[in-house]
Amino acid sequence: MDLLEREAVLQDLTGHLKVAVSGPGRLALVRGETGIGKTAVVHRLARLADPHVRVLSGACDPLATPRPLGPLMDLAPNLGAAARTALTGALAGSCRSDELFDCLLADLSSYPSLLVVEDVHWADAATMDLLRHLARRLPSVPALVVVTYRDDEVGRTHDLTALLGTLAGHPWVYRHDLLPLSRRAVAQLAAGHAVDAEQVYRVSAGNPFIVASVLAAPTEPVPATVREAVAGRLAGLSVSARQVVDVLAVLGRRVSLPLPAGILTASEEALDEAVACGIVRTEGRTAEFRQELTRQAVLEAVPAAHRLRVHRQALASMRSGPVTADDLAPLADHAEGAEDAAAVLEYAPAAAAHAAASGAHREAAAQYARALRYADDLPPERRTSLLEGHAQACLLSGRLEEGMTSRRTAVRLRRALGDRLREGEDLRWLSCWLWPAGRTAEARQTGLEAVRVLEGLRPSRELAWAYLNLCQLACHAPEGAAVAAAYAGKAAALGERFGDAGVAGQAHFHAAAARLLSEGTGWEDCERAVSAAMARDLPADAGFLALTLCRLAALRHDAGRTIAAASRAEAYFLDHDLLPHLLCARAWNSWGLLNRGLWTRAADTAQQVVCHPGSPPVGEALALAVLGLVRARQGKDQVWPLLDRAAGLVDPDCLLDTGLGWEARVEAAWLAGDHELVRTEARNGLAAVAKRTHPWLSGPLACWIRRAGGTPPQVPAAEPYALELTGDWAGAAARWDGLGCPHDAALARLSGDASALREALAAFEALDAGPAVARTRAVMRARGVRPIRRGARAATRANPYGLTNRELDVLKLLNEGLSDAEIAARLYITPKTAGHHVGAVLAKLGVHTRHDAARKLHPPEP
Repeated sequence: MDLLEREAVLQDLTGHLKVAVSGPGRLALVRGETGIGKTAVVHRLARLADPHVRVLSGACDPLATPRPLGPLMDLAPNLGAAARTALTGALAGSCRSDELFDCLLADLSSYPSLLVVEDVHWADAATMDLLRHLARRLPSVPALVVVTYRDDEVGRTHDLTALLGTLAGHPWVYRHDLLPLSRRAVAQLAAGHAVDAEQVYRVSAGNPFIVASVLAAPTEPVPATVREAVAGRLAGLSVSARQVVDVLAVLGRRVSLPLPAGILTASEEALDEAVACGIVRTEGRTAEFRQELTRQAVLEAVPAAHRLRVHRQALASMRSGPVTADDLAPLADHAEGAEDAAAVLEYAPAAAAHAAASGAHREAAAQYARALRYADDLPPERRTSLLEGHAQACLLSGRLEEGMTSRRTAVRLRRALGDRLREGEDLRWLSCWLWPAGRTAEARQTGLEAVRVLEGLRPSRELAWAYLNLCQLACHAPEGAAVAAAYAGKAAALGERFGDAGVAGQAHFHAAAARLLSEGTGWEDCERAVSAAMARDLPADAGFLALTLCRLAALRHDAGRTIAAASRAEAYFLDHDLLPHLLCARAWNSWGLLNRGLWTRAADTAQQVVCHPGSPPVGEALALAVLGLVRARQGKDQVWPLLDRAAGLVDPDCLLDTGLGWEARVEAAWLAGDHELVRTEARNGLAAVAKRTHPWLSGPLACWIRRAGGTPPQVPAAEPYALELTGDWAGAAARWDGLGCPHDAALARLSGDASALREALAAFEALDAGPAVARTRAVMRARGVRPIRRGARAATRANPYGLTNRELDVLKLLNEGLSDAEIAARLYITPKTAGHHVGAVLAKLGVHTRHDAARKLHPPEP
């Protein structure tokens, strides 16, 4: 696993080492909770050490009777003869400890050294004395001593606490805390794994060991490694301390201490013992597990009868006093654990509503689901309300199928109740979410049904929103800007009648979107409407508008606007915990990055979407198309499985609506040199869009037919495509340059003169677009155009070792200690290609080992 967010500590430690080996010596204390990565840090430090520094490493073990001087025994083979002899004598009782310590000090004085002693919280008394002896005399020794320990297991009576107290007055002693990983780091580690990175962060609290365990076994509720580690830490607890831990696990992640105090008869010493094992901690009047997954591991082992008893006691205790909003979720949990159905139905819906109002949609969905498990005997009206709340929370937290199932059930129940207004509203919401599920035909049919139901009633706000939903679908499926504009007008009139600013804002957006579709103007108005919707704090409505804006920009190949719109949308969705919106925004962002020519970043972003288990089908299909196109442009295999998988996730109408799926398939065929397939795929696409008059859908397909040597039909084409189709390759290339799309500009220049062909070749080479480079060279040979030998690229010439940009990337990854396979995965190349790059880097740097190459990034100070 990559070593993330440890750069500052490593930089400090390497700085200590540089100073210490030339004197005076230093002692560094590296501390943190179990699994935080202390060993990984000191191992990386040892690898970064200069070759002339001797590395000595030993560790303490969690033995019932610790080995005397265990760490010294580990490193003895690397000590001098005198120190080894003294150690043997000390263990046999023929040499005093102070004599041994002096011999070790003399040995360290003879050679610049890095001495690592790990897990000192398990050290025996002799090792503690050794560290006291060394610490006092370090200024006269050319050595850095690094000591690691778990600060979550060092209580006020621990032997190590006394040692740390003696070190407090030494100015050459430095302390370094290793903190849990951030959300961003966990997301980076989770990239490429089929997991929800946010969920991994929540259950791990950023602990690297737990993160790695979850990623290694993503389908296990509690990975075996975590379960075994927790069991091992609990094994040494007394019966009363184990009882404390078990009760706290049943009560929840964070518990007010008066609650377990009313359930337990254990002493305060038992709680202190439980805290000392490092799994739980106390702060003020609360106790909490350091990570949710460790709590779940403990909870698994608590007998069912004991859990039932504790839940019932906790429920009774909490209900006996005032109940606050923060008490609702634990009360619902204890109610279900206590098998009290009436209490579940009292607290779970209230907890769900509170979570939804707070933007905690995952929690809201879980609480609504809890209530629905006990709702079979409720009156239909109340059960339907629970289903509607559950549907909305599920949809906003990325559980589309579950949410749509609840919404469909709600529609049937509203119809049976004769509640036509709420039936129409449920149909509208169902339609809204069918589109991201890739069911666009059903979305339109359901949206029209919602309007028919609501038009049969008195005019209402609900009808206004149903009109806006049809505007949304019209923008997704360009059946004509007039359709979107007509529905926007109807919605605006109703919004004005009922004084609904949200309706007016959405109508304004869709009117501007209609102009953008038909006239190419209105972008600024769309942006302002999205900003206004976000400011009104209506996340679901603002989310649909923001994603529509991303799609409009991507479909028009406006790379800069796509990236900007998607980046703003991502920030908003993160703040409001809108998972499906977030993943769709990232999918559109990957298209913007692809068009900008940032293919590695595009693939990284797309991979995040594809690997996330909560990705909506539309978002996943878009991301798969990006991955397939990147592979095609780079000349890699497994292109068509990705593109076919993308097409299979959504219905045919959705493939048309996004448009980009068709372009990817046709371009992949062209890059593979299959002109017949290009013409077939493009004509199939044109036949599918024949009833739509959208130039950004039909224009690219016509251009691909022309590039493949065919005669394209007369179809509507957006400006850059229309220019190329009429032979104005220079105008088309200039338009693509203005949109920030270097690859599209180079494609247009393939129809140009010798100078244009050379410019296209240079652009494709800069993008590392191997197949396009080969196609361009073939065109140049056929036309008798010779490429100009340009020599090394500017970036290569500027590098003192003549490294290319790709070789610089490889060098940076060598510095992280990655293997060829790991480098290949990070750069989306094959291990064989990575090996070639590594060999080239070593040759250009004039070194023989990967370690020496990495040192070139951090040359020793003069």
